[in-house]
Amino acid sequence: MVKKLKQMAEKQAGSSGLFDSALASTVKDSAQQIWLAGLGAFSKAQEEGGKVFDALVKEGVSLQRKTQAVAEEKIGEVTSRMSNMAGDVSAKAGQQWDKLESIFEERVSKALGKLGVPSAKDVDALTKRIDELSAQVAKLSKSAPAKATAAKAVNGVAKPAAKRTAARKSAA
Repeated sequence: MVKKLKQMAEKQAGSSGLFDSALASTVKDSAQQIWLAGLGAFSKAQEEGGKVFDALVKEGVSLQRKTQAVAEEKIGEVTSRMSNMAGDVSAKAGQQWDKLESIFEERVSKALGKLGVPSAKDVDALTKRIDELSAQVAKLSKSAPAKATAAKAVNGVAKPAAKRTAARKSAA
């Protein structure tokens, strides 16, 4: 634009009066063209402004989705790491608790043993032995009255012995 002005000014530079009016005319024409170019740019911006705005909105939505996906992925990774760390800490705490519990049980068991208190194993063994002895007594008590009844029936006194056996069974 400036080159055009210089060329036009040089062509008309033949006379000084003409040069001033030609320069003024050229500047006026140039200013007119700049004004019209500005109006054209403004009109173009108005027409395509909506399109550009919509394109920017679409691009923003796309960028937001990508950002959210990356953020969610990172959050998932961090959550996974924290869960693993919490699991490890929980496992270690559980192991320590188990050690503490076993130490406590051993000490209580020793103290009860020193006091003469039977353990659960001792009570279970005694219960089992009592059950075995009860079973043997029951076998013996069933076979003994049958032999006695048979012997008394031979002697002729079967009925009173049967009543005594029934009385013993009900008492047992």
